[in-house]
Amino acid sequence: MSKQPYADVTCRHDFVLLFDVTDGNPNGDPDAGNMPRVDPETMQGLVSDVCLKRKVRNWVDVTAGTASRMKIYVQNRGEALNTLHQRAYDALKLKSTGSKQKREDVEKVRAWMCRNFFDIRMFGAVMTTGVNCGQVRGPVQMTFARSIDPIVPLDLSITRVAITKPEDAEVVEGEESEGKGKVTEMGRKAILPYGLYRGFGFVNPHFAAQAGATTEDLALFWQAL
Repeated sequence: MSKQPYADVTCRHDFVLLFDVTDGNPNGDPDAGNMPRVDPETMQGLVSDVCLKRKVRNWVDVTAGTASRMKIYVQNRGEALNTLHQRAYDALKLKSTGSKQKREDVEKVRAWMCRNFFDIRMFGAVMTTGVNCGQVRGPVQMTFARSIDPIVPLDLSITRVAITKPEDAEVVEGEESEGKGKVTEMGRKAILPYGLYRGFGFVNPHFAAQAGATTEDLALFWQAL
């Protein structure tokens, strides 16, 4: 028996994630002015599964991203996905183009991507965008998190001292006196006074074996949560 049963990737894990938010915005909705996401029928707050995975990716990137096996595939900076796919082909000295691309070559680059990227091993990825590296079904799946009680988001007015346009800061000349240009601008900030959220997830040992996920990977995922 493993000394760390919670990190045993050969077993199925079902988990519940509880987290609370105070005066923050856990997952803004771009279709609603970046207000916290809300179920309009129940007024319960929502945080998407991809938002939760994004937070895990960011934490792993900051704490362990320098390790060769802990690179992050899906990120908002750095190289394009097809560039990363091509790197796998180059590392294995295989051709990424041509009508006679071998299935064995795709399997090799797929395995290379799994070895090098933490989020591919854990969450899976569709890597058929132009430069084909196959698909990986990730062992870790998560649901939307939903607040236990209804929430009341607030849309607050704020002021800032940074002027957007240079002409707004210029001196304004009037009929009677000369005045200064704008020194502040108005803005908006959406927050949630308080919400307790609950989400669910599971770890599939069959997919973990296919993706090459390890005990270290799973332990790191729990740390990130």
